[in-house]
Amino acid sequence: MIIDIHGHLSPPEAARRFPMPPSLTDVDGMLAARAEAGIDLTIIGSPVGAGAMARVPGVDNYKQPRDRLRGFHAWMSGLVSSFPDQLRGYVYANPFGDDDHLEGVRETLADPAFVGLITTSSVRGELLGSPRADSFFALAAEAGVPVLVHAPAEPIGTEHVDNMGFVEQVGRFGDVTAGMAMIAFAGWLDKYPGLRLIGATGGGAMALLPERLQTAARPRHWGGGAPSPAPASDQQASGRPAPEAVSADPAAALRRMYVDTSPFSPAHLSLNAEVLGPERMLFGSDSPPLSAPLEDLIRMIEKLPLDKASQQLILGGNAEALFDLRSRP
Repeated sequence: MIIDIHGHLSPPEAARRFPMPPSLTDVDGMLAARAEAGIDLTIIGSPVGAGAMARVPGVDNYKQPRDRLRGFHAWMSGLVSSFPDQLRGYVYANPFGDDDHLEGVRETLADPAFVGLITTSSVRGELLGSPRADSFFALAAEAGVPVLVHAPAEPIGTEHVDNMGFVEQVGRFGDVTAGMAMIAFAGWLDKYPGLRLIGATGGGAMALLPERLQTAARPRHWGGGAPSPAPASDQQASGRPAPEAVSADPAAALRRMYVDTSPFSPAHLSLNAEVLGPERMLFGSDSPPLSAPLEDLIRMIEKLPLDKASQQLILGGNAEALFDLRSRP
């Protein structure tokens, strides 16, 4: 069985409001391509909810009213109901959302069409080490569902980059790298051991970071410890949240995370298999909108220097277990 844990579809109404690739509203085309490639099930979601992945003046993805998100998820639930053998969904969550937003997330997760959460690796340049993410991580741990950590529409450091291709392929990759590293560094998996986090885009470059995270947590070159952050009172006066905690073992936390296979790079997949292990990898295509042939993505996994059992774990076995798909209707 082949399970794709990283797909996207958008309602026709969204395509009328926002610029987006036509493939995102072509449900029949998406399903036909998957059937031809031998993909059995796809989990779809939106890292911006009912918002926009392209810059649109006046649109703030992080201020979507609950009723708008309810309507978006109702559309997705209906789509899953129409194709129950081929689709499941993610519930969108703002990681810094208020109590009302998170209550809406809980409400939507009760629908069996949804098997996980999708959130962003940063929010307006703020990484998820912030204490403001505590309520979100508590919810995810309590719900016991996987979380796909996806890059935001405007990743860190691209505010003045006009080339959308660069933002999509490089800026978002870097945002996921920093986002996953900060989650590990800040100790969220220490506080909530039940968290199941998946880095989209192969987790960015997180497989390169275990040693650097250990050095960041225990910087010997500072003579026993890094400079102390500003006092909490100064932080509050500047409008910044209090400093995040630091994990006792951020490298171990990083290795407890999962990654998808969407970077379309044999070298990247090989590194993730070596550092994280095939049991931490999940087949994900980022298609739509990614236009790479699905068959090529599957063959790339089949060419990894792994035994057939490990390859099958990546293609579907890990996802079936992680998302508890055997017990779900």
